[in-house]
Amino acid sequence: MSKKLGLSFLLVTAVAHAQSIDVHGIGHAGTVRLQESPLLTLGNYNEDEVTTFTDSAKLDILDNTNQVQLSGDAQVRRPDAILKGDNIIYNRETGEVQAQGHARMLREGTLVTSPGLKFNVNTKTGRMESPVYRLQSGGAGNAGYAEAIDDNHLRLGDAIYSGCQCDNKFWYIKSEKVDIYDDENEGIARNGTLYIKGIPVLWSPYLTFPVKREKKTGWLAPSFTSTSNSGLGLSLPYFINLAPNYDLTLTPQVYSKRGWMMGGEFRYLMPSYSGQLSGTYMTKDRKLDEKRWSVNWTHRQSLGTVAGLKLDLNIDVHGVSDPDYYRDFDSVAVANRADRSYLSKSAYLTFSGYKYWSGYLLWQKYQGLHDLSGSSPSYYYQYEREPELMVRGAIFDWNGFDVSMQNTITRFTYPKDRTYANSVGYTNTNGITHVDGTRYVSYTQVSYPIIRAGWYVTPKLGLHASHYTTNWYKQYGNTFTSVAGTQYRSLSRVLPIASLDAGMTFERTTTLFGKPRIQTLEPRIYYLYIPYTNQDDLPIYDTAPSQFNFGTAFSENVYSGGWDRINDANQVTLGLTSRWLDMDSGKERMVVQLAQKFYFKRQRVYLSQSERRREESRSEFLANLSVAVTDKLNIEVGTQLNTYSRKVAQTYETIRWFPKRLASISLTHRYQQDPFYYTNASGSQIFYPYQLAGKNTFSLAGQWPITKNLYAVGRYDYSIKERRSTQSILGLEYKGDCCWTGRVVFQRYAVSKQKTNTSLFFQLELTGLGAVGSNPMSVLRDSIPGYQSVKDPAPVQSPFERYE
Repeated sequence: MSKKLGLSFLLVTAVAHAQSIDVHGIGHAGTVRLQESPLLTLGNYNEDEVTTFTDSAKLDILDNTNQVQLSGDAQVRRPDAILKGDNIIYNRETGEVQAQGHARMLREGTLVTSPGLKFNVNTKTGRMESPVYRLQSGGAGNAGYAEAIDDNHLRLGDAIYSGCQCDNKFWYIKSEKVDIYDDENEGIARNGTLYIKGIPVLWSPYLTFPVKREKKTGWLAPSFTSTSNSGLGLSLPYFINLAPNYDLTLTPQVYSKRGWMMGGEFRYLMPSYSGQLSGTYMTKDRKLDEKRWSVNWTHRQSLGTVAGLKLDLNIDVHGVSDPDYYRDFDSVAVANRADRSYLSKSAYLTFSGYKYWSGYLLWQKYQGLHDLSGSSPSYYYQYEREPELMVRGAIFDWNGFDVSMQNTITRFTYPKDRTYANSVGYTNTNGITHVDGTRYVSYTQVSYPIIRAGWYVTPKLGLHASHYTTNWYKQYGNTFTSVAGTQYRSLSRVLPIASLDAGMTFERTTTLFGKPRIQTLEPRIYYLYIPYTNQDDLPIYDTAPSQFNFGTAFSENVYSGGWDRINDANQVTLGLTSRWLDMDSGKERMVVQLAQKFYFKRQRVYLSQSERRREESRSEFLANLSVAVTDKLNIEVGTQLNTYSRKVAQTYETIRWFPKRLASISLTHRYQQDPFYYTNASGSQIFYPYQLAGKNTFSLAGQWPITKNLYAVGRYDYSIKERRSTQSILGLEYKGDCCWTGRVVFQRYAVSKQKTNTSLFFQLELTGLGAVGSNPMSVLRDSIPGYQSVKDPAPVQSPFERYE
């Protein structure tokens, strides 16, 4: 059995009336849209055993011939095609069909109409005059004639093609001859001219295009960029469809200030693995007189099951020629690569599926992306894992107990080529000594959750054991000792960790904003005890203070990362949450959260001698408020208050309004207090390390319709602390009435403390043909909360779209 789909301009049977029903949901003007049934299939058939059906108001069999004349709503049907007309003469022996008056041919989701046609349903050859066609892929047009050469080749003369199915087409391609090859998914237009609003804008003696929504080798739409760092840029990608499951895109690029660059991307999808490899290379940057390059490789692979373990491999490799690469060549700044501090190169081998055990083997290195523009350059080098092995085991509800264990062995190395050597270790520009070492960590936890209706209590006991083998030494005179003064190369630490977590939930009916609600009251208490042990001898590889917030207020350690420091603790955290929920839908309308820590002893464990000592008996006070005033208006406020100084340590406020589709406004303020400073021995003011930099910023972003078709988008970020704008975006989008969208977006953003970059995006998007210009969509989506594309999403066409 075989199934031949045939020409892209012909179609099989359908189940939805073309004039009134759309098969994907609720359509325009109140029409009912239907979901496609899984029972509808393009069933297999043998062309040698195809049955032909006819129907008409009148049937005449011509004398002494095999011809049948059908009159009045005549039609000839086969499983692979439908032919209709006012009058049809059908030769049962040869398969010749002649249709006169309102001839319609339907095959494979495409409808062709003509005043008359001749077609052989057996050989798939024929000719029709002045055809008008609508393709399943969404294209439409007309021609002087259409000639079916064979079941794979269709020729159009004096043809007009457009991706628009509306009458007043914004764009179309006109060609004196178009050859369409269905199996190859290729259309070839000779002496083709692209018209926009009836004006010829591009001519080519030879154009190729896909005729179905499938991959096809050929040139893609060019893109343009304009940035202050690199000047005008032009990219002309060429797509190579190597196979259905892997392809290659080569992208020659040129920048007016820097020169030529070649880019490429290879994608592959196999049954057990998939990935993407991309990169760029510039032999010589005219501005810097050096080569520039980038490489990115992502690979995911299932290695199957070995001895009951399911193995998976994940590889992520990212690298650039120099720290300024993304600042110079990336025209997309927000939440993207231009503001990265480092790039990672990692390989994960994960295993799972063996009873209660899982884990990974990791190899990870970093490349720092430094801001070298200021007088005090910032460096982002850090320890690399070469390698790290983690094994985790967990069992839940084991006679009421939850038991977990995590064991990790890590070999830490510091990139020595980024430092200068002292007598023993390696010191970076900040004077901090970094040396290699191996860390062994095991953390076992046992808890007994007691959960009842309205309350819970969870006691937990853990044992954290660490062992370090390191060369953390400095030379003092003729002896070598560690920074802490000891001479031990191997150091260990064992600490018990005990906690008790309890909470309750109360409910009552009430009102909010004049509507019935369910209000909850959820108090929570968390007690933590960790005895003190001196940890000054232990090196710091990947540990830093956690930011105090609702996510860390109820955690065991104030330090995040690998737990090179474990705080001593005898403390309790009190929290209170109250929610207002819709009585009917359960939607959360308002949430209030409060939390604060209370310490029963002073802090004795610190990351370094210069870390600021906590002297207070209670932490900063946390408060969050989130209110859905309406379904369209949301307000969020979060604050962190120092109750001793009565000053705000951090605060966050935002208002977001989404009144309708393609309309949104958000206003956000963020404040972070400046780092604490101390006076060193020389009398200089130095800030305590491991603190976030102070900030005080406002952000205003939005999308708003100006007219029915014109929309404004923008964002403005201003740093009160630095007294400058850190980012400005302003753009206009125009949605055409038929098959086109235009965008102009201006962006200016800070790429370092002293440098800014300016980008200009201009894009003309032609439905069914592609986009010309530079694409600002990632900038808009990342920068404007709730941004929506003004272009209507293209409906998924079904081969059952039209009923005949």
